[in-house]
This record gives sequence, structure tokens and C-alpha cells, in this order.
Amino acid sequence: MLDQALAGIKVLDLSRILAGPWCTQNLADLGAQVIKVEHPGRGDDTRQWGPLHTKEEEGGERLSSYFSCCNRGKRSVAIDFAGEAGAQAIRTLVQDADVFVENFKVGTLARYGLDYESVRRINPRLIYLAITGFGQTGPMADKPGYDYVFQGMGGLMSYTGQPDGAPGAGPLRTGVAVVDLTTGMYATSAVLAALLQRERTGQGQYLDIALLDVAVALNANQGASYLLSGVNPQRSGNAHPHCAPYEVFQCADGHVILAIGNDTQFQRFCQVAGAPELATDERFASNSNRIAHLPALRELLTNLFKTRVRRSWTDAFDEAGVPWGPINSLEEVFNDPQVQHRQMVQALNHPGLGQIRTVRNPMLSSPHTRSSARVAAPPSLAAPSTEPPSWS
Repeated sequence: MLDQALAGIKVLDLSRILAGPWCTQNLADLGAQVIKVEHPGRGDDTRQWGPLHTKEEEGGERLSSYFSCCNRGKRSVAIDFAGEAGAQAIRTLVQDADVFVENFKVGTLARYGLDYESVRRINPRLIYLAITGFGQTGPMADKPGYDYVFQGMGGLMSYTGQPDGAPGAGPLRTGVAVVDLTTGMYATSAVLAALLQRERTGQGQYLDIALLDVAVALNANQGASYLLSGVNPQRSGNAHPHCAPYEVFQCADGHVILAIGNDTQFQRFCQVAGAPELATDERFASNSNRIAHLPALRELLTNLFKTRVRRSWTDAFDEAGVPWGPINSLEEVFNDPQVQHRQMVQALNHPGLGQIRTVRNPMLSSPHTRSSARVAAPPSLAAPSTEPPSWS
């Protein structure tokens, strides 16, 4: 089973917030043993990020939604490695670790003898992953940074939001920390590749993953378009910059996403809409022409959609094979029959709060790879210790 693919792999997690913990949660979901090292007293910053869920009858146990979403399957210990005894406890854990993950500012861990050059002398097979905002080198390497900074700096916000002249015009960030999350996924891939390479060479290695690098890569087709044309992409609201019609439309009783990806789909849509003449109109016959004449096409379709209720449209779309989608609230998401069929919600045991619901890792949602429930994110921090916990 895939949930045991990393059985026997030991991960020492000194990361906080989201990008690093998202990576180590993936490794835990795949069967790795993860020990999360937190600062005594305050712990991971996100333990205090709300909303906080409490159960007073269990001694005031509190669980942050933010902390919960990226720390399941881990054991947590409180060690202050700023002192020599705590640093030595970390070095003891390093002896048997396979992976070391940290996201401190450049140079911080070197002060405690926990940088890569120091710990590789203890364990040459160690894979050391350092996640920072700007990378380990360069003119901005010593600057801190959060996801929001990189959504702007990396270009994503420059073309996300309503276009100038439209209501609410201006740049917008995404509703979740997409650069952090994507960094965690790139980091996961890098660690898995390094583990595979170690099987061939017997040697560990140093991985330098930067949020800025990921933000630049995240531009995908938009970045490729700029590099090929030299033209900056512009904000286009809910419309796709390269496909049309590919946006949100208002029906008589609600909204629907129409996602036309090719000319054949557009022809089917025109039949469903009772406007077959649009498919042969030279302005709209090809995707490139539809993009060139998007304002005219949008006006026509806006008027068409308002003539029928959403269910009438979507039933017809399903019958004709026209791609569409709803705009669901999270309540609707988790009640969706397909989401429930895929068992994307799992119940995990939390020592202080009992059974809690959390989202299943999509790598493990197939019946062939589906994991059995393990444990939720670690409860409140235990007392500080200078003694390293046992890996077993």
C-alpha cells in the first residue's frame, strides 16, 4: 500500500508555519515516522492562528485549524536547541534520521551546529531540506518572507483580479497560501527523488527550496507566454486568458462556470444554448477568434444565460458533454456525492479532542492506496525536554 511506501524512513522536522509542515505531512501520510521539534512554550506559530477549537472538559485542549491542516501523523517534542543540551538532543536524533527539514532564516541553524555541513559529519546519508523565502544565496537571501509576499513578488497577483475599469478592479491574492502549498509539494518531490538517489549512491544531499523560485515557476503558461512574447499578461477577472468562453456566467437563479476548451465543445454549447449560428459566426468559429472578440461574445452569452435557471443549463450541458462546474461553498464541497465517494474526509483520533474530521491526502484517496486512519495533528506541547525522544 502507498501509505506504507516510506515505512522505516525517519524525518526530523524543524519547520514551522505551512510550506515545510505540508511537505513533512506528505511524508507522514506515505508512512514515514516524523518527529516535529517545536519551540518550548509557543510551539509552531500556527498553534495560535485561529480559528481555535477547544474542549474545556479535556483540560482546555485547543486545536488550531491552520495547525491541524498540515501536521497530522506527526509526534511533537519541545526542545530549545538554542542551548547546547537541546542542540545535542537534535544531533542525537540526526544520527538515525533519513531526512532533516528546516525553514529558518539563512545561517540561523549554523549558530547551533545544526547546519548541513555540521550534521552531515554525523550522518553522511542524511537528506537535508532547507526551505526559505529567497534561497540560500543571492542579494535577498537573508530576508524573511511569507506566502502573500511571493504571490505579489512572483507575478501571480499582477494578472489575478478584476481588470482595470471593471467593478472592484485591482490585484487579488488567492484564498489559500498557494505558494506555500506548492512549495511543500515541490519539496516533497525533491525529498522523494533524493531518497531514491541515495539508494543508488549511498549518499545524502542538501536541498535548497525557495518560495520565490516556486512562485516564479507557478506562473506556468502565463510565464511561458511572457517569455515567448515579451508581453505582460493582464488581469482578466474570472475569464481565462487563452480559452473562451471559459468563465463564470449568471443564470436566472445563480452562477455557473462554463469551461470550453476547444471548438467542438463550443459547437455543442451553441446547440444547447439554442444559438447554433454563433458556431459559424466568423468572429467565434475558432478559439483564437473568440479570444479576439471576447467582449462581443461575453455580452451575447451573458444575455443568453439569464434566460434560464441554472439546473436547466447544467442538465443540458451534462447531456451534451459541455464542461461546466458549480461554485460550491465548503459545506457543498464536503456534501458532494463524488467527494464523499472518494472518501476525501477522514476521521482521525486526537488525544485531547477525540475524533476530528480532516481532509484525506489525495495521493491516498484511491481504494488501491487508501490509508487507514492514523492520528491527527499533535496535541498541546509537552513539557520542554533536553532528552531526545526515541525513534521507535
